[in-house]
Amino acid sequence: MEGIVHYRQALTKAMAMCSQSERCRFDVSAKLRLWELSEEEISSAIDYLVKERFLNEQRYVQFYVNDKLRFNKWGKLKLSYMLRQKQIPDALIKSALSEINDNNYLEILQELLKLKVKSVKGASGYERKAKLAVFAQSHGFEAELAFRVASQIIGDDADQERGF
Repeated sequence: MEGIVHYRQALTKAMAMCSQSERCRFDVSAKLRLWELSEEEISSAIDYLVKERFLNEQRYVQFYVNDKLRFNKWGKLKLSYMLRQKQIPDALIKSALSEINDNNYLEILQELLKLKVKSVKGASGYERKAKLAVFAQSHGFEAELAFRVASQIIGDDADQERGF
């Protein structure tokens, strides 16, 4: 009887947790393991949460990509890596990443680098561009795009310094 009460309490907590914000199977399973449920109970709870629409990985991925792009300024590479860490299927990841608006994506990278350029020091424009591009790559943006935007920003910045 003790296990059933524990299972039901855990399921109720998991439902409340999923109601507050989007979760994925990986996160909920980890939480249920932390609450010391058996693998059979975890599987049963996950199945119930999916059936009752508390868990929906497609919905989770869409919100995750949108939020991390907007608020954390993560690029597609980092988003993809982090979702794979949560054992999200590649098809869902590719689908969500393909829905990102290219213009919005570029604007976010430009905004990120315009803020960073103020603190980047270097002996030459080339060195500053490289540092900016590496910074963008550390946020998960593609190397080619990072270097292109860094060149635009440093070029604009250098023109302003010369008075153009």
